[in-house]
Amino acid sequence: MAVKENLRPGGRSARVQASVHKAVRELLAEMNRAEVTIPLIAAKAGVTPSTIYRRWGDLQELLADVAVERLRPDMQPIDAGSGKADLEAWADQYAEEMSSGPGREMIRDVLAAQTGENACKCAEYTRQQIAFIADRARARGEIFPDVDAVMDQVVAPIIYRILFGDVPDSARVRDLVARVVNTSG
Repeated sequence: MAVKENLRPGGRSARVQASVHKAVRELLAEMNRAEVTIPLIAAKAGVTPSTIYRRWGDLQELLADVAVERLRPDMQPIDAGSGKADLEAWADQYAEEMSSGPGREMIRDVLAAQTGENACKCAEYTRQQIAFIADRARARGEIFPDVDAVMDQVVAPIIYRILFGDVPDSARVRDLVARVVNTSG
C-alpha cells in the first residue's frame, strides 16, 4: 500500500501525525518492539486503526516515518573553527548517534520500509548538514570537499560499518575525514 504524503499541512492532519508519532515513541519506550501493534498505537494516540492504515499503510512504514523525524537534526553543526574540525566533530557525533542502540533501530526501520521515501529524507538531512559545514568553510576562505565526496567517503563507510557490526571509533572517523579533506585541496 502506498504511503500518502501529508494531505493537509497543519490542522487535523498535523495533530494526528503528532499524536501517532508520540504514541509510537512512548510504546517503544514501554515495551518490546515486537509487541507494538497498530491497534495499540491507535488506542494510545486516540485515533482509529484505519486512520493509521490510510496514512501509513502498515506498521513498518509508520515506524520508518517516526524514525525519520527522530533522525532530523535539531541544530546546526557546531563551529569548531575550521572546515576539517567542523566535519570531524559532526562525523564523530553522527557515528556515535547512529551506532547507539536507538540509532541502529532507526536506521533499520527506515531501510525496512517498502518505499525509499524515508531513506531519501534521511540522506537529504545528512546532505544539508554537510552543505552547511561546506558553506561555512568556504565563507572562511577554506577549500572544502564536494558534498557528494563527503557522503561517499565519510558517511557511507560509517553507515556500512554500523549496519554490519563494525562500529567505527573516533580515530577511524577522523581518518575518513582527513582523507576526504586532503584529496579536496
